[in-house]
Amino acid sequence: MATIYDVSQLAGVSLATVSRVMNKNTNVSEKTRQKVLAAMAELGYRPNTFAQSLASNCSNSVGVLVSQLDGPYYGPMMAEIEAALRADNRHVIIAVGHSDAAQEIDSVEFLLSKGCDALILDVEAVSDDYLIKLSQSSTPIVLINRYIAEISDCCIYLNNELGGYLATRHLIELGHRDIAYISGPAKKHDATERLEGHKRALAEVGVSFDPALFFEGDYKEDSGVEGMHYLFGQDKTFTAVVCANDQMVSGAISVCLERGMRIPQDLSFVGYDNIPFARYVSPKLTTVNNPIHEMGKMAALWLLKHLYKHDIEVENVFEPELVVRNSATRLG
Repeated sequence: MATIYDVSQLAGVSLATVSRVMNKNTNVSEKTRQKVLAAMAELGYRPNTFAQSLASNCSNSVGVLVSQLDGPYYGPMMAEIEAALRADNRHVIIAVGHSDAAQEIDSVEFLLSKGCDALILDVEAVSDDYLIKLSQSSTPIVLINRYIAEISDCCIYLNNELGGYLATRHLIELGHRDIAYISGPAKKHDATERLEGHKRALAEVGVSFDPALFFEGDYKEDSGVEGMHYLFGQDKTFTAVVCANDQMVSGAISVCLERGMRIPQDLSFVGYDNIPFARYVSPKLTTVNNPIHEMGKMAALWLLKHLYKHDIEVENVFEPELVVRNSATRLG
């Protein structure tokens, strides 16, 4: 098996020069770099990345923990993280927590065991105390879509309370007062924040929150279906529905169409996330933009700045925006 010494001998350069080429050090001429690369190719030499990481105390890898791999939400986020880190010659190792505290902790331990330089965490079930303690370890962390005051500097998050407020406020401005709400699961921080925004919008115009017009979903299409069946079974009048994400809207609207209803003439809808299908369905979906792909990129940039010492600007807080399309109409 070829060694770094064999490469240096064949290329006619020092061991230090071979090391600089492998570490992509710019203080090597292009001619010398090509000689070293040619020698490595001829010998079939592959650098021992584990040994390199031990020597440099840097693995050039970042652990990324997400709640799930399926659906239209996490893919764009992970793509932006990978692209930003790949551009700086870093690699990602991905683990999944499934919104379960024990699995999230197990995944964090797995990523740490792999010697990751840092962790990017989209976690929902572990406690704030756990994350605060984790942030005090030798491995830097950055949180996506989670705000903890004590470690706010390493939080990249969306103002979800404002997003929930904007969704309901839009319907109120269209004349609606009897507004049903299909939420995400109460254990998720973003779901509770969006619900609080909904309640604030109602309270501003003197409308009481009606538990009979509330259904707790799970952010999946099927819970949108279940939510609409529940709401129609409450013998309550409502003219509009806010769903805490776009996937649940698609399930909810399917129930209405099966009942022969017209959207938005018979019932208005507003969603949340602005995932790609929202602008292609009929009617096109009015929703709240959730720039999760941008937050993913920002989390990677946070590490490039704070860990890998790049001189770049980092934005911690993102503001939601209402995207008005055709799924909600003026009452009357």
